[in-house]
Amino acid sequence: MKGILGRKVGMTEVFTKDGKAIPVTVIEVEPNIVTQVKTVETDGYNAIQLGVCDKKEKNATKASIGHAKKANTNPKRFLKEIRNFEGTYSLGDTIKADIFEVGEIVDVTGTSKGKGTQGVIKRYGQHSGPDTHGSRYHRRVGSLGTMRPMRVIPGKKLPGHMGDATVTIQNLEIVDVNLEDNYILVSGNVPGPKKSLVLIKAAVKNSRKKDAVELISYEEVKEETVVDEVVETPVEETAVEATPAVETETKAEEGTQE
Repeated sequence: MKGILGRKVGMTEVFTKDGKAIPVTVIEVEPNIVTQVKTVETDGYNAIQLGVCDKKEKNATKASIGHAKKANTNPKRFLKEIRNFEGTYSLGDTIKADIFEVGEIVDVTGTSKGKGTQGVIKRYGQHSGPDTHGSRYHRRVGSLGTMRPMRVIPGKKLPGHMGDATVTIQNLEIVDVNLEDNYILVSGNVPGPKKSLVLIKAAVKNSRKKDAVELISYEEVKEETVVDEVVETPVEETAVEATPAVETETKAEEGTQE
């Protein structure tokens, strides 16, 4: 099992060289720090704890500050433990976005958007009653069950709290990995609002083969401009005889007299 912590930025679309448009979710993946290593001998199981997003010491507890100093790092805002992590890591090691490759299938876990208290129509997708002809039944729950056993059977769909739950979307494909800008593009949607914490892990129920997609690059291609050399040729000066101004004036007077 391998994984990394990130923050959801938003959704966009990218285009392949075959002309296909793929909707993707942009996940910002800052370098994760290994803040704790658990082993079978000391803790009873193998796992590593990842930390991401620095936090000011004035906003951190003394316990979290001391915990972070063991890994020679700053206190972290988000901590997550992953069991049976691939490879061997020690305190203070860094895990970057290149832990995943383009074409890999992953599971993304996040916290869904909170909707507050909602009715059965929005919460479970039930149909509403007639809106006309004097019907007074529109968005109510309806029957709560049979006459016997004279109680509401457990599991009945009723109004209540909606959202703000841990949701995992399985079998999403890694479309692009960028180490320079620290982001990963994942096909499809990811639970949670923008800037929320998400966990990317290797897929558990993966049955698809790894198939990398070639994307269109929008980088500007610098074309080499060829400058033609201009050779200056010397120009020969031709002497022009200037006529005196007096002669021109006399000729003009003679013409007027005639």
